[in-house]
Amino acid sequence: MDSKSVWIINQYTGSPSHGMEYRHYYIAKALIKKGYKVNIISGSYSHLFTHQPLISSNFTFEQIEGINYCWVKIPRYNRSVSMGRIWNMLMFMFKLIRFPFSQLEKPSLIIVSSPSLFPIVIAKRWSKKLGAQLIFEIRDIWPLTLQELGNLSSYHPLILLMRWFEKYGYAKADKVASLLPNAKEYMIKSGMQSSKFVYVPNGIDLSEINANEKLDANIASLLPPKNKFIVGFTGTLNISNAIDTLIEVAVLLKKKTQIHFVIVGSGDYGKELQKMSLGLENVTFIPAIRKAQIQSMLSCFDVLYVGVKKKEIYKWGVSLNKLFDYMYAQKPIVYAVNSGNKPVEEANCGLAVDAENPQASAQAILKLYNMPEAERIKMGKNGRAFVLQHHTYDQIAQKLVESL
Repeated sequence: MDSKSVWIINQYTGSPSHGMEYRHYYIAKALIKKGYKVNIISGSYSHLFTHQPLISSNFTFEQIEGINYCWVKIPRYNRSVSMGRIWNMLMFMFKLIRFPFSQLEKPSLIIVSSPSLFPIVIAKRWSKKLGAQLIFEIRDIWPLTLQELGNLSSYHPLILLMRWFEKYGYAKADKVASLLPNAKEYMIKSGMQSSKFVYVPNGIDLSEINANEKLDANIASLLPPKNKFIVGFTGTLNISNAIDTLIEVAVLLKKKTQIHFVIVGSGDYGKELQKMSLGLENVTFIPAIRKAQIQSMLSCFDVLYVGVKKKEIYKWGVSLNKLFDYMYAQKPIVYAVNSGNKPVEEANCGLAVDAENPQASAQAILKLYNMPEAERIKMGKNGRAFVLQHHTYDQIAQKLVESL
């Protein structure tokens, strides 16, 4: 690319001071190291943010670690799955029609990232007007994910609307990047040319992960005694992460008093999960912690759990953020995901089991519990080696640049 200016449009991009999502913050930092100027266009409200941005107008600009953020003023919503959130997405698109181009350097590359598909039409116009290349990035396949997790008909008006934007993006973008390694087949069937596809997974930011902070004293005090064998989960407490299955595993293993389950995070599903665990002495809930403390928390666990719902959508693959944090933590992983890719098996860093199958997860945890410690340590080291070889954000940013 001749010019070294990149615009990233993702209305859910956060920062360390605002909260998740972090993918494009990390990609931006990696691109800056390569000499690029990066502008992130995000929304003023997200249910994933721990601190909402301070806004003063429809377009509020802020510098964060060399990244130029533009916060687009959009309405709040009450729940992550609601019509309020859809209105939030639509308003983000409508606001972009009046975007102040003059305040940013002309880009050579524009990236539009899902789950919100609506900005792709605006971004295509921008790419023509400004002479920039356009990447349509698919993190989750919407609206297919919404159909399966929300049980919506393929003829629902919202699904039909989103499907139009999805197909438009596949047809009009210069490249289609996806975190899902097996999604190419689906996208070709939806109108994408085969040559457009590039696999760009999630990963880790080494500078941040190696500067991890100690746990706050009040958080550390909530952890079970160190003589327990702790199975840990960190992340958003939502339906898609299948944490209800982990509670069921705790029920199955409640007589194994040395095994304890720790669930770290917050989300829409948190209160319901705590109700499910009432009376269980082997389950501890800990509130969400700062991203910079995740590795310190993971170091307190013996085994790490990651799961999703048992849905067809995952046959196209997954690229879960927490998985790469888990791998770097050098802990064996119970991978309760029925996905087209099996990174835990590929890395030989844990045990893959059937999704939403408490018995299978319980057996895997018992196997790891009874395993010699040296074998668990070897699994953990395998995970770190794998993530360092394939999943640093410097490598991911380079892949994006090379794709063009």
